Amino acid sequence: MRGEKNIALIAHDSRKADLLEWVRFNREVLREHRLFATGTTGGLIAARTGLEVTRFKSGPLGGDQQVGARISEGELDVLIFFWDPLEPQPHDPDVKALLRIAVLYNIPTACNRSTADFLVASSLFHGEYDRILEDHAANREAWLTEQVKLAAARAGTVPPGEPPAP
Repeated sequence: MRGEKNIALIAHDSRKADLLEWVRFNREVLREHRLFATGTTGGLIAARTGLEVTRFKSGPLGGDQQVGARISEGELDVLIFFWDPLEPQPHDPDVKALLRIAVLYNIPTACNRSTADFLVASSLFHGEYDRILEDHAANREAWLTEQVKLAAARAGTVPPGEPPAP
């Protein structure tokens, strides 16, 4: 990750004011980075802070999926997503998929103001960072193998390819 980060900013309707206030407060820090946002959120940030923002579609119209795709392509470095856990969203599967992708690709993710504050206050935020990407396919294979062994042990059988117990 370079010193200049590509930061995605997203907020559900009930959290847009909170994200906008956070962006205003951190305007000078954010100015040093490239900002991306879903439709309405990006428009509000650009109009009310003067910061340049590359906009995706609105979240419910595919913007969350666009952000997820950019994360998986290695084009986004940080996700600031002020989502509302108490408000049902019509595109909730997209929201969960986006959060899953962020974790899978090991990018710093803030879902509330205090975590976002910790991120931008970190010395790691302002310099280069070597983000470690795990080989999830290998980890999943090892996990599945272990699950087969555990299930066989519970059932009192021997998994395929294993020698019988003495």
